[in-house]
Amino acid sequence: MDQRLAAHRGAMILVFGILSWLLCPIVFGIMAWVMGNGDLREMDAGRMDPSGRGLTEAGRILGMVNVILSAVALVFYLLVFGVAVVGNTR
Repeated sequence: MDQRLAAHRGAMILVFGILSWLLCPIVFGIMAWVMGNGDLREMDAGRMDPSGRGLTEAGRILGMVNVILSAVALVFYLLVFGVAVVGNTR
């Protein structure tokens, strides 16, 4: 039985992870994170070529870290800005 595996998208996921640091952290970071999770799941199930696992994991991690750092920075900014605005209204 000839089982053909789906081609991995490791390079594309890595590029999305890198672009999340250069252009648009939330959009490209989430794309790298979600696509990376899906592809790693497919590789683990034996339906996708596992030769791109390293690229996929690297891109997913870059995306995850950038999304998390961006979210923390956004919350920090909103807290600081919100305190400053509330302090100025009194």
